[in-house]
Amino acid sequence: MFNTIGGKETFYFVHSYYGMPKDLSQASSFCNYGINFCSSVAYRNIWGSQFHPEKSGEKGLRILSNFINEVK
Repeated sequence: MFNTIGGKETFYFVHSYYGMPKDLSQASSFCNYGINFCSSVAYRNIWGSQFHPEKSGEKGLRILSNFINEVK
């Protein structure tokens, strides 16, 4: 998901809800906004994010491009 994105980046979040996987090895990123929470998961053929890549500028478009390349 993040293989073409480095460092600490910012992404667009619009809500205060979040999920936390039981197995933290399935989490592909974490954020801190007052508390630490899982902001994305990648497990087998499942990718999910709490943020909106389509509204997150160039970095978000790279995530979508990575997804497209992965499923080709």
